[in-house]
Amino acid sequence: MKLRNILIVVKDIEKSKQFYHDLFGLDLVLDNDGNMILTEGLVLQDEKIWREFLGKDIVPEINSCELYFEERDIVAFVEKLERLYPNIKYVNKLMEHSWGQKVVRFYDLDGNLIEVGTPV
Repeated sequence: MKLRNILIVVKDIEKSKQFYHDLFGLDLVLDNDGNMILTEGLVLQDEKIWREFLGKDIVPEINSCELYFEERDIVAFVEKLERLYPNIKYVNKLMEHSWGQKVVRFYDLDGNLIEVGTPV
């Protein structure tokens, strides 16, 4: 068995596609009418489809999982994040853990938690 993708729910799939391209360089692999597969295996699904499938409300900022990215030049990444998305909601601004790893945590446009850290 093999994990193929991670799916997140988004309100505006085009804005989310742009967000993940702008910040992480993810590109479109397949656009399947409300489901977009991006490089690195991230799938964006339109909130309307997900809500209809589950029959439940979508709860942003639920904090039960996160997308984790690594970036060597994290200062440049944070500068890009602040320049392109100045109203982004942070969980924590750039900080350094006791073991030396620098990380920043924030929510994407739909309340999905993201962590970007330097390689361990």
